[in-house]
Amino acid sequence: MLNSNQSSEHASRRRVFIIIFIILTGIIFLARLFYIQVIDHRYKVYASSNVQRTITEYPARGLIYDRNGELLVYNEPYYDLMVIPAQVGEIDTTEFISLFDITREQFDNRMQSARHFSRFTPSLFQRQISKDSYAAIQEKLFRFPGFFVQPRTLRKYVHPIAAHTFGYVGEAGPSVIENEPYYRQGDYIGISGIEKHYEEELRGHKGSRIVMVDALNRAIGSFQDGRYDTMAVAGTDLYSSLDMDLQIYGEKLMQNKRGSIVAVEPSTGQILALVTSPGYDPDLLVGRVRSRNYRMLQADTLNPLFNRALMANYPPGSVFKTANFLIGLQEGGINANSTYSCPGHYRSGGITIRCRPHPQPVNPITAIQHSCNTFSAIQFRNTLELPKFESMQEALTNWRNHLMSMGFARAFNSDLPHELPGLLGSADYYDQVYGTRGWRALTVISLSIGQGEIGTTPIQLANFAAIVANRGFYHTPHVVKAIGAPDNLNPDYIEPNYTTIDSMHYEIMAEAMFETVEAGTGRFSRIPDIPMAGKTGTVQNPHGENHSAFIAFAPVEEPQIAISVIVENAGSGAAWAAPISSLMVEKYLTGEIKRGWFEQRILDAKF
Repeated sequence: MLNSNQSSEHASRRRVFIIIFIILTGIIFLARLFYIQVIDHRYKVYASSNVQRTITEYPARGLIYDRNGELLVYNEPYYDLMVIPAQVGEIDTTEFISLFDITREQFDNRMQSARHFSRFTPSLFQRQISKDSYAAIQEKLFRFPGFFVQPRTLRKYVHPIAAHTFGYVGEAGPSVIENEPYYRQGDYIGISGIEKHYEEELRGHKGSRIVMVDALNRAIGSFQDGRYDTMAVAGTDLYSSLDMDLQIYGEKLMQNKRGSIVAVEPSTGQILALVTSPGYDPDLLVGRVRSRNYRMLQADTLNPLFNRALMANYPPGSVFKTANFLIGLQEGGINANSTYSCPGHYRSGGITIRCRPHPQPVNPITAIQHSCNTFSAIQFRNTLELPKFESMQEALTNWRNHLMSMGFARAFNSDLPHELPGLLGSADYYDQVYGTRGWRALTVISLSIGQGEIGTTPIQLANFAAIVANRGFYHTPHVVKAIGAPDNLNPDYIEPNYTTIDSMHYEIMAEAMFETVEAGTGRFSRIPDIPMAGKTGTVQNPHGENHSAFIAFAPVEEPQIAISVIVENAGSGAAWAAPISSLMVEKYLTGEIKRGWFEQRILDAKF
């Protein structure tokens, strides 16, 4: 038997054990409760998701207007179907897939993907349900717990024009979401064109709204009277420099043709029209059909996705003689009174460049007026072989630097994404091909007539026309005139860029280009009562018919428009590119076309 002392000691130990057990049990329960309430949010999320729903308020994307305030791009409401997998119970799957026009396999795959993303937070199930379709399913949606719609907007276009300029909007990819905290799965972002360059201005700022839902998954009111809601802020409107009527007209003229039109306001660098043909309807790359239509456009052998105005590299042909003459005048290879006879060709060292018949002799003005190849070759060679240059490398580098100051051989890096820089042969290139002592002016003589190792983009040619119009400077070509308000001019393109050629030489070339239209190779495209200056070009094409090229500006004094036109495989610049330029200038300056027969000839042409 235990004595009284032993019994008392045993009872004391048991009491201590019970107290320790109770304390440990309490600590375990408290720790578990702390973990559930503070660290692990699954249960809180699950509980709240049954009575609350956080809806992202997507802002309306900024509108896009033309230079005159005419609406070009707007928004139309659509809806995304969202799902919270943890709330999806037993539903009539057959009715569901019939209602949303999907297959059972698509339903299963999307549910699996949603569960993989998160069981307790919303994820995208089906995107871009039209407002008409939503009206039909709205009354039946309560039958499918865990599903709800998220209001969104998609782009719409007033006219099916300027697709390459506007660009398009698509879903943000994984790399964007990883690098940009603003974007989440299912968010949209500008992929190309204006939409891409001005994404931050156009997108606005997202808001959020917490609503209470009942057992049937129906919204019954805001949470705590909207105390925690935030308002979406609409994107900023853009005022493009495009003239809607001129853009529509340019695309009409280029139907059934391959090529481009670029029209610029010389005094500002604002692009009035940017046409690339063939093009496409921008509505094709909107909504759920975008991926399918994009593949269709990619497969089109006419390559409508290719932006010829910014990316196509063409030898400029005789259009380039004007730039070469400017360099010759600046460096002293020729002067305003230089005169040469043309026997119908230029021949030297086994090389022959043929020339068309024209009045004799020629000087810098009449050589441009009649597009004399002989004069061009002589002045080019004279300029490169000037005694002040210690080597041919130095002479060609000097020539190339002048051209780069005019915007050739480099991208403008403006608000037009994906622009290519073109091509301009360098001394290093010729050294690699021929050796440092293996080439001379005659080796590269084809550059004198805009052929050889040279490629220019249509926007560069339009910019060059603007330079001559301005007598020696240009504003970077750009397509957004103002941001937020019509008078809030885009600050990035206000400063002028001056070339390395003196303005007095541009006066000579402006006169030469005027004479080209008045009584030279471009006389067929003369506009009654509008003095226009221009230069024709017939671009040699080893892959088929020659390309037709023309640059122009008008009026000659105080010019309001400068333009370049390329029509692929159309032959003479005077026959096709010059008339198109003439019609565009007439349309812009007068608002109408009086030469109906002249216009109809262009509309009927197919190349």
